[in-house]
Amino acid sequence: MRFTGTNESGPAEPDIARAAALIADPSRARMLKALGDGRALPASMLAAEAGVSAPTVSGHLRKLVESGLVRVERNGRHRYHRLAGPEVSTALEALAVIAPPARITTLRDSSRANALTRSRTCYDHLAGRLGVALMHALLHGGLLEGHDGVHRPAQAVRDRPASYGHDHSYRLTEHGRRTLTRFGVPFDRLPPRRPLVRYCVDWSEHRHHLAGALGAAITSRLFELGWLRRGSAPRVVHLTEAGAAGLRREFGLTGY
Repeated sequence: MRFTGTNESGPAEPDIARAAALIADPSRARMLKALGDGRALPASMLAAEAGVSAPTVSGHLRKLVESGLVRVERNGRHRYHRLAGPEVSTALEALAVIAPPARITTLRDSSRANALTRSRTCYDHLAGRLGVALMHALLHGGLLEGHDGVHRPAQAVRDRPASYGHDHSYRLTEHGRRTLTRFGVPFDRLPPRRPLVRYCVDWSEHRHHLAGALGAAITSRLFELGWLRRGSAPRVVHLTEAGAAGLRREFGLTGY
């Protein structure tokens, strides 16, 4: 049940309906969102996130693994589940841009929604208001160039065919490379096959946040420095006091 493949005449056309049907199930959608920060989680935690029983979550996970959206990792007797790659998170983020807001019926739902909007991870890079603000600071400081970070879907379609994440050509400047090298981004160890600079359209802010190898490396460095810490809910992250001071000092990011 893989989505990729070929037929006798060449590469198969993507089966969007089948992928959409898998994601459309509310329980599976909640599980995929829980995996959206790139970490591997056990089935028990995914069952709790989806609000389903252990036998039910096993059936859902089997379908997600067979489809290639999720992969299984084994550690001794334990099994953990992780998104198959950043493209799955990118697809979910793109759907979130056009999706209607979910109903909030409890204080817990409201608190989580506010936390996700404020600062979260989108697979392995920073998103939410904090991620968008960091992107703006990098552009304003001349570390990145190529666009202003504002999502204008009508303009993108008119100017050129839309290609989510790279219909605008952001570029790292020489000043940016020097500054981020001093900050601790290991440019010589970044994955060579992953694009250095990409962006996602942030579903809560409808602006761009930084993705690609550079977005992942900066986010990893923020955790390493203790400027970010993970929240109790999947994908939620919190900016520490040291982080607020450091981002203001290093990149001119204010208001946090």
